[in-house]
Amino acid sequence: MAQPPAVKPHAELFPHDADIGVRGVGPTRASAFEQAALALAMAVADPERIAPRCAVEVTCEAADSRFLLLDWLNALIYEMSARRMIFGRFAVSIEGDRLRGQAWGEPVDPARHRPAVEPKGATLTALKVEQRGDGAWVAQTVVDV
Repeated sequence: MAQPPAVKPHAELFPHDADIGVRGVGPTRASAFEQAALALAMAVADPERIAPRCAVEVTCEAADSRFLLLDWLNALIYEMSARRMIFGRFAVSIEGDRLRGQAWGEPVDPARHRPAVEPKGATLTALKVEQRGDGAWVAQTVVDV
């Protein structure tokens, strides 16, 4: 089995009209999904201000990597809304078409977290999960805010 590329995982936002693009890059597909979740967190608040006090388990299943990314991000958005929490740390494992993830965070404190937006859902716009020529994985989509 080939070694994963020497890519430093990172999360980034990209502009998209009134919504926000989230992109994760990593040496594995799972790492790219973790970084996409971190980019989602970055759109809401500074992840450095979010304490990993509580863990929430998330499982998703989809036959296509792109839809698995949508399910993952939408599950996180649901958990944030239902639990009134904000997440800043993520772990993902992917086996076949099944994702098992954990998100760590805490209840939202508006004074400390200063949330910028409330994500409504990940969309099909700019949806991409692919391996680049350098071996790095990219997972991205636009989130409706």
